[in-house]
Amino acid sequence: MNVLTDNFSTYGKGFLGTVELTVYASLLALVLGFLMASFRVAPVGSFRVFGTVWVAVLRNTPLTLLFFAVLLGLPRFGLVLPFKVFAVLALGCYTSAFICEALRSGINTVPKGQGEAARSLGMSFGQTLGTVILPQAFRSVIPPVGSNLIALAKNSAIAGAFSVTELLGTYKTLNELGYSIIWTFVWIALGYLIITLTISALFNYLEKRWGVAR
Repeated sequence: MNVLTDNFSTYGKGFLGTVELTVYASLLALVLGFLMASFRVAPVGSFRVFGTVWVAVLRNTPLTLLFFAVLLGLPRFGLVLPFKVFAVLALGCYTSAFICEALRSGINTVPKGQGEAARSLGMSFGQTLGTVILPQAFRSVIPPVGSNLIALAKNSAIAGAFSVTELLGTYKTLNELGYSIIWTFVWIALGYLIITLTISALFNYLEKRWGVAR
């Protein structure tokens, strides 16, 4: 227990760092995921191609490699930002590809007649997608979206290797101070458990409230 009590501030900073990464990257992933899903079902061919390439590249690229590309590659092109911002970009863009596919699978469950009825009423593609298709699709994909955000929270541990303050990185400091590595990781694991269970509880609530009844 003294591993936690003696280093509560260290754990606290790491925990809050992981929470911040998770929250900001999740928001970015949701926005980009919705946008890319819209592109993938858009009537404009160039949009569909862009969405397809986005998903294919990011889903088949190791996240660690993406971190290297963003955190070390973008500054070479003159884009200099705090490492935490780069980490949010890497996590958010990577996860957006999976959210896009989850949402697209939900769009495919909406009967085609819904879209045809909306268009017959004179609604544009954007109006049909935003007011008719996506609200129904989201109800059916709440569980997979939640699972992707839980994976994002755990993937944020990679950011510690790039000088970003997060929970897993606290083991380095505590190891140098001579604390038991086993108990160090026990408290780290508990911190991740708190974050992931919170996300799970949130999406369980959303599923009970808005999910499709089975």
